[in-house]
Amino acid sequence: MALYTMQSSLSKLSKFIVTCLCCLLAFTGQTQAAEKKPDVINPFIDKMVAEHQFDANELKLLFEQVEIKDSILKAISRPAEGFPWYKYRKIFLTESRIDGGIKFWQDNQTALQAVAEQYGVPEQIIVAIIGVETRYGKHTGNYRVIDALSTLGFNYPKRSKFFLSELEKFLILCRTEQMDPLQPTGSYAGAMGIPQFMPSSYLAYSADHDNDGKRDIWDNNGDVFASIANYFIKHKWQAGLAVTYPVQYQGEAYKQVLADGLKPDTTIGQLQNLGLTLPDQLPVSTKVKLLDYETETGTELWLGLGNFYAITRYNHSALYAMAVFQLSQAIAAKRDL
Repeated sequence: MALYTMQSSLSKLSKFIVTCLCCLLAFTGQTQAAEKKPDVINPFIDKMVAEHQFDANELKLLFEQVEIKDSILKAISRPAEGFPWYKYRKIFLTESRIDGGIKFWQDNQTALQAVAEQYGVPEQIIVAIIGVETRYGKHTGNYRVIDALSTLGFNYPKRSKFFLSELEKFLILCRTEQMDPLQPTGSYAGAMGIPQFMPSSYLAYSADHDNDGKRDIWDNNGDVFASIANYFIKHKWQAGLAVTYPVQYQGEAYKQVLADGLKPDTTIGQLQNLGLTLPDQLPVSTKVKLLDYETETGTELWLGLGNFYAITRYNHSALYAMAVFQLSQAIAAKRDL
């Protein structure tokens, strides 16, 4: 019995030691992953000097002040888009977010109406985007943008090319807008301000609504609304047209037209005779995307139209676009009451 007890104790001790070593190795691996890497940073600096005429010494001094954060690498590994629809929906379709949208709309009614009339993008869609992205500007992210983009550009091989490109554009926009690169804040992925624009989106779509010479997506709601609307217009939003329709179905014949991607790839005519109840108001030539959403009791089918696809350009996710649409509908309906 004593021998058994000793062996058992030794076994437990061995397991404990192995566990500790694994934790130590894991921690060490994380530390090594989230570090400044001169062999990656220096070529990036050389590129900025050669292609955009930045000063090499100024960039070296800048990157000495950049913080590489392991928390950013952890955060990007668990995106909400990995959830099924019925869980994802519960994050955004809440009474508090709907009520917050109504109040935000009321507080900014004049600017929202002006932007909606200028661009043709409904007020509730703009409000819902901000509600999904930052809870109406309350949670814009506490990471310095340069820290987020540097961490992911230099330490996240899976998408390093994308984030280095965004870091390049971020430095360009800071120079253009005369901003200190160490000041702007955003999400762990480098999305900036109230609308959570990536630097490339900022350069391409941000708008100066009040003509003050600045495109301020952090503190100027007029610029924020105009930037979001301009984003949609540039991605072929069609004023006055529908976004999506629910579809009732029988059987499983519809599965033969389900496909990857988000862009409308079939027509109403091609969906006929598949056991689907289709909207009467849509001509047979209308291009649509048949989308399926997992619920707790089965599958929902929806038709994504061109405007639905425009929303997916903001975030390339059918879950995201549906959350924006349904939140916009809920806000508008409750506001009308």
